[in-house]
Amino acid sequence: MMPRRKLYRAIFIAAGVYNIAWGIFAALDPQWIFRFAHLPIANYPEIYACLGMVIGLYGLLYLDTARIPEQGWRIAAVGLLGKILGPIGMAVLIFTGRWPPRLSILCLTNDVIWWIPFAMYLIDVYRNARQPKERAEPFAIPRALEHTRR
Repeated sequence: MMPRRKLYRAIFIAAGVYNIAWGIFAALDPQWIFRFAHLPIANYPEIYACLGMVIGLYGLLYLDTARIPEQGWRIAAVGLLGKILGPIGMAVLIFTGRWPPRLSILCLTNDVIWWIPFAMYLIDVYRNARQPKERAEPFAIPRALEHTRR
């Protein structure tokens, strides 16, 4: 059994619900971010709406990771990589003056707050995978079924 399994289930349920909600909001009102940042309204809001759809789909993947945390490390690894690369790209845009600093709130809520829980999860999955597993006898009855044996 994976350590902190209940915690990781809760984390990935929260991440899933957050991403789905964020994705729906971005798809329904793709201009909100431009209004919030006091940027000119986008000529092609469909691009931002599409981004919202992708973020929402990540939410479905996070919910699947919550369902079976022992098997979701690939999804979490890709998610964490995106949550690291996104802020790097945002920092470049802000430091070059192309985007206003107030947009950094996106990276705080969408990315940075998830770094520690996702990293902890990946470390625990790695450590759990490296631990020696119990060796079963070739024809042993699983412990869960022993009570049925007569």
